[in-house]
Formats: sequence, C-alpha cells, structure tokens
Amino acid sequence: MVVKSQLKFIKSLYQKKYRIQNGLFVAEGRKVVSELMNSKITAHSIYSTDPLFKAKSKVKVHYISEKDLSRLSFQKSPNKVLGIFEIPEAEDIDFSDWVVVLDAIQDPGNLGTIIRLCDWFGITHLICSPDTVDCYNPKVLQSTMGSIARVNIVYKDIVDLLEENKNVAFGTYMQGNSVYSANLPEKGLLILGNEGKGISEEVGLKLNAKNRLSIPQYGKKTTESLNVATATAIFLSEIRRGTRVTN
Repeated sequence: MVVKSQLKFIKSLYQKKYRIQNGLFVAEGRKVVSELMNSKITAHSIYSTDPLFKAKSKVKVHYISEKDLSRLSFQKSPNKVLGIFEIPEAEDIDFSDWVVVLDAIQDPGNLGTIIRLCDWFGITHLICSPDTVDCYNPKVLQSTMGSIARVNIVYKDIVDLLEENKNVAFGTYMQGNSVYSANLPEKGLLILGNEGKGISEEVGLKLNAKNRLSIPQYGKKTTESLNVATATAIFLSEIRRGTRVTN
C-alpha cells in the first residue's frame, strides 16, 4: 500500500522545481522503466502491479495494487510499472560527430520524439536551450520510449555554444538551401527552432546565411510548415545518408 507521504513525494516530482530540488524524476511503463534500469541511470525505487516484474539492480520493487498505481500515475491508463530515477550528471559533449541543437522547443511530445530520433540515427549528444521543455517532464519521457537512456542531453545557451564551438552550424528554415542537394560534412551542429517562431533572431545572427537548410515542399502550398519532429527525422536521414556507418 502506498502511504500518503509516498504519494505526495512522488506526485511532487511531476513538477520541474521538485525534480531539480530532489535530483529525481518519474518514468512510467514497463518498456521505459526497463530501458532506464538497464542503463547507467541509477534507480531510486520501483513500483509495480506485476508480481513477476523483477529489478535487475539491487533496488527494491514495491508491489502495489492497480488502484495505488492509478493514484501515483499521471496517465489515464497506467502501464504496470512506475520508477523513480536519479537525474544523471550531463556528460561533456563530443563534437566529433553531428550534434542536434534545439532552440526553445516547447512541446513535450516533440522533444521526446526528437530524443528517440537521435537514438535511432546514432546522435548521442543533444543540446537544448535553457527555455526548451525539461527532458524529464513525464510526457517527454513517455515519448522517448526509453531512448533518453542513450542520449546525453545538455541545457546550454546556444549563442554561447556558437561562439565557443568551431564546427559548422546549420540552421533549419522554411526558406534555405535544399537539404537534398546540400554538401553536408561528417560532423556539425544541426539547429532546429521553436514550433511557432523557428530559430530565434539572436541565434540566427550567429549563423552563416549559406548554412540555412530547408526541406522543399512538393505539394500544394496549403501546409504552412512541417512538425519540428518530422523535420528532424528528414534532416537526420539526409545527414546519415552521407555519413552512414555499416555494422
């Protein structure tokens, strides 16, 4: 049975300020929790309605009722397992490969999908502007489907990044050079902007105008823009088309 103090503590972790204060975050679902438990991220405690669910680490599994899990969960239909994990220390960015940079992405689902895309395309480092949604937001975590365990995420001022880093930075815009004909290097920075406003003017001023990339539109000019996560998939596919490493 989940006591009142446990319930209050776990529910508090759905808010960013308490995640930061405690250095912990909540993940839900058998797949996401299992992925995190098999990663370098340290498990704090696990709650499960499935008596067959076992933790491979030494962390204790608290077996609870469906009713108690519903009280703990932010989901309408909780999926058997909820885990509390320690927020890991961000690693140093390795700029020897492509790095994705996000400028003020606000939608949790978009960030989660982009993290999953980075994992799929072998992009191991992701930089987010400070005003990008928190990567440990429960909705972000759910969208990553566990990929957050394999992508190093750093929150950093993008203007400072562009001033410090010597790799070529490419900005993604509605108008720019077609990504399908661009000569892309083996490493660089791929910057994607806010869902509504795109790349901020401040960041844009730091970019070489020649390095503006776009995805050409072939259909009727009725769709204003692509979803940022969809655009990320296309850009990363084109990047890897030229830098693909066979297994």
